[in-house]
Amino acid sequence: MVILRDVSVIWSLFHILVLFIMLYRSRYSRRKTIFLTVLTMLPLIILNVAGLIIYGVGFMGKVFILTCTLPSLLVFWFISEDKKGRFFFTFCLADTLAYWIILVTNLLDFYFGGGQYILMFVGRFAMFPLVEWAAVRYLRKPYLELQESVTRGWGIFAGMTALYYILLAAFANFPVIITQRPQELPALLLVLVLMPMTYAVIFSSLYRQLLLYRRQQSELILQEQKHALEIQLENQQQIRRMKHDMKGHTVTLSGLLAAGKTQEAQEYLNDVNMEMDSLMGQFCANPYVNAIFVQYSQKFQEIQADFRQNILIGDEELPYMDLCRILSNGMENAYDELKELDRGEREISVKMKYSHDYLVIRIKNRCRKGLHVEKGTLPPSSKGGSEHGFGLAIVRESAEHLGGDMLCYTEDLHFVLDVMVRVKSM
Repeated sequence: MVILRDVSVIWSLFHILVLFIMLYRSRYSRRKTIFLTVLTMLPLIILNVAGLIIYGVGFMGKVFILTCTLPSLLVFWFISEDKKGRFFFTFCLADTLAYWIILVTNLLDFYFGGGQYILMFVGRFAMFPLVEWAAVRYLRKPYLELQESVTRGWGIFAGMTALYYILLAAFANFPVIITQRPQELPALLLVLVLMPMTYAVIFSSLYRQLLLYRRQQSELILQEQKHALEIQLENQQQIRRMKHDMKGHTVTLSGLLAAGKTQEAQEYLNDVNMEMDSLMGQFCANPYVNAIFVQYSQKFQEIQADFRQNILIGDEELPYMDLCRILSNGMENAYDELKELDRGEREISVKMKYSHDYLVIRIKNRCRKGLHVEKGTLPPSSKGGSEHGFGLAIVRESAEHLGGDMLCYTEDLHFVLDVMVRVKSM
């Protein structure tokens, strides 16, 4: 009946890989990921099964971390897109869940199956596919979305899962396997019960972060829609004013032409065209980007700020959702800062231009004398609420989503926000 034990070990090791592959993000295509996994993990599985046959369960249980866990950790770390907390948490999660099943089936077979390995084989054959089905049905999609959206807070969860894995491995195998230490079995059972409860708490916390992220994204979209509607309303009011003013312009032009003053009529008509362009807010040809500049041009005008622009883009298709989010949050941050300055000091410039495959954005505004921001950090809070600084965090997140980066710093009493996003390859 030893063959059942060996087959169940191979089955377990195979499904550890399946469970992990379902939950982590590879930097390669699925086909290449599967190829690399088979190429590296198959020899490792064979070596561990051979060690189990030659040296027995007791010895291999003690060295399993060295012979299987650490080598597979290095292989998947190389393949994974994530290299920090997200990867280590996912790796430890898959290993700990699998090790939990292995321990439970070992104990069930020893105490209720007479050590014949039948109950072990049946339990592992059923439990691993059941766990994978549950992972695909309920966990995989939100978990991958969570890895994509939440970049911080994974380290402490990874540390907890790693400690659980070490605790289970040590409890089950040192100084001898747990079945030879029946007096310590109740403590191990408590750990086996506590582990799923701990994971439930972890995933509950992570899911709350996901819901918070979704809510923030929804609020941003609603805010942008609100801004767009406000701009449309303002444009309609401006159009009505222009229609009213056009009657006076028509009378003036008719009088000039009737008097034979064609040159004066031409100059007057040019002035009318410039006024119309100014009212409509023609900052650039891209309608989405232009709408943001129209809105903030009005806001800066209200506080009498010197607003300069150098927008070197056309009407080409751009990732406008993220791009408008970057511009609106960057200029809102500048607006908040300029309001606190004297009127003569309120100045801001915005530049947009292409550099190879990237669109480079620089927002530069005067700032208060006490503000000092080193490159790579966010400015300290000057508002009482905890929401301050959220706008720049959104800028960074949007830039990273577009394959770029953000940098802010202070120099010569100016706050500089530099953003670079990839646009040409889209």
